[in-house]
Amino acid sequence: MTFQGWPAEALEFYEHLEADNSKTYWQAHKDRYEDAVRAPMELLLADLEPEFGPAKIFRPNRDVRFSADKSPYKTHIGAHLEAGGYVQLSADGLACGNGMYQLASEQLERYRAAVAEDVSGAELERVIAAVEKDGPQVFGRDSLKSAPRGYPKDHPRIELLRHKGLVAWQEWEPAKWLGTRAAYTRITAFLRASQPLKDWLDERVGPSGLPAR
Repeated sequence: MTFQGWPAEALEFYEHLEADNSKTYWQAHKDRYEDAVRAPMELLLADLEPEFGPAKIFRPNRDVRFSADKSPYKTHIGAHLEAGGYVQLSADGLACGNGMYQLASEQLERYRAAVAEDVSGAELERVIAAVEKDGPQVFGRDSLKSAPRGYPKDHPRIELLRHKGLVAWQEWEPAKWLGTRAAYTRITAFLRASQPLKDWLDERVGPSGLPAR
C-alpha cells in the first residue's frame, strides 16, 4: 500500500480531542487514531524513506511534568525525518518544517559566526530568498530583542543574528486534496524546496556535541 492522504475522520478525531482532551475520550476512540491518523502517517513515512531517509513518529502523550497545562494528549501527530524535516497533522490541517528548531550553546556560537562572516552570511541570505520563492517561509526561533553580546546593533544581518533557531515552515488548511495522493506531492515539494536551508545549517553549524537534556 502507498500513502493516499488522511481521511476526514483524522481531522474529526483531533477536533473532538481538542474539545475533550481526556483519557476517557482517547481510550474510546483509540481505534480511530490508529486507523485514520497513525496508519496513514506510517504509509507516508514509508513512501518518503527512499529519498528522505527513515523517520520517527512522536508519541501522542504530552509531557506534563513541568507544564501548567495538564492535558494528557497532543492535539496533532508529528513525525521527524532523521535526515531533516518534520510533518504534522492536526485539526488545523497539514504543516511541514525543516531546519534547526533550537540551537545548543556551541551550535549558536557557530551559527552566529557564520551569519556574521561576509561570505557565509550572504550565502544564507541567498538561500533564504530561494527557499521562500518556492513557497516555504523561513522563521527565526526564540529570537533576542537586541543584538547578541559581541555583535554590533547595526550589523547588516542583525535580524538573523538574533535568532536562536532557524526553520523553514509551511502550512495548509484542510481541503479535499488532504485525503488524496496530492498531500504526498506537497510534502515532498516542501522538503525539496527547504533542503538548501538544512544544507547550509548542516555545513555551517553542524550537530551539537553536548549531551541530550
